[in-house]
Amino acid sequence: MNQLEQLKRFTKVVADTGDFSAIEQYQPQDTTTNPSLLLKAAEQPEYSGLIESAIDLAKRDLEKYELASNESDITDNRSSNHLVEAACDHLSVLIGAQLIERIPGRNSTEVDARLSFDSEKTVAKAKRLIDLYQRQGIAADRVLIKIAATWEGIKAAEQLEQQGIQCNLTLLFSMAQARACAEAGVYLISPFVGRILDWHKQKHGLSSVSVEQDPGVISVTDIYNYYKSREFSTIVMGASFRNSDEVLALAGCDRLTISPALLNELQQSEQSVQQKLFAEQTIVPRDKLLTEAEFRWQLNQDAMATEKTAEGIRAFAADQVKLEHIISARLN
Repeated sequence: MNQLEQLKRFTKVVADTGDFSAIEQYQPQDTTTNPSLLLKAAEQPEYSGLIESAIDLAKRDLEKYELASNESDITDNRSSNHLVEAACDHLSVLIGAQLIERIPGRNSTEVDARLSFDSEKTVAKAKRLIDLYQRQGIAADRVLIKIAATWEGIKAAEQLEQQGIQCNLTLLFSMAQARACAEAGVYLISPFVGRILDWHKQKHGLSSVSVEQDPGVISVTDIYNYYKSREFSTIVMGASFRNSDEVLALAGCDRLTISPALLNELQQSEQSVQQKLFAEQTIVPRDKLLTEAEFRWQLNQDAMATEKTAEGIRAFAADQVKLEHIISARLN
């Protein structure tokens, strides 16, 4: 067996892409997208039809909204903003629906990163996305709502989980974030590996780090062991890999979301893959629940996690704006 086939014996493999052909080639259990991946897809000619469909659906939504609210005097600017936002939501769901057709599991669809510090609006957007999926004939249990692991994002996810909408908490770099997610009953977390490595290499002027000393691999391993030893049901899905060695060092993790380039590398190699993480662990009592103040203080004291979370939110927000500009240009 090649390394990808071997890895699938220990771990559920998730494809970190919006590329339909990659899904068909590597046959992952699940898929996950984000604004950066959607932007990349939207810039490719083969996705043009989906953009047009998203715009058409958004126009119908806006017409229904104006009729229902009797807002015939809605301004052109406000109408355009509504239309672009709705089209982006529809495009995210249309791409997600195409991915779901190609996998046995779920697709993670991300909430606008600009809502990362607003629990109420995050909940509303999540419900909107689930509604759009259901209009495409896709049940909520085929979707995970992807939210940044801020305090507000975690609290929004807690509400959504209680209402039967399961979530994937992303941009997660610290034990404080992981603990708060598990304590909130979040379905799945995506702790990042490569971005942690990037920060440490830059901070300490390193050109390379062995996989045994890789701080991203160590972080995800610690989170996995913490969850299993305290019997938390939250799924750990390692994400953001820089090389295949990082992936293989986490063989046995509940899930791993991997880019097409690394999936291809694993598929081309037949070297042996050994399980590294194991769920069977000595059970210890859970810690006292983190308060908001404790969460914020612990995150503040972790410079890497603070900086990378903020950086990730800014980057996703910037790509969301770029995607909106593409949609807006198609309206003119």
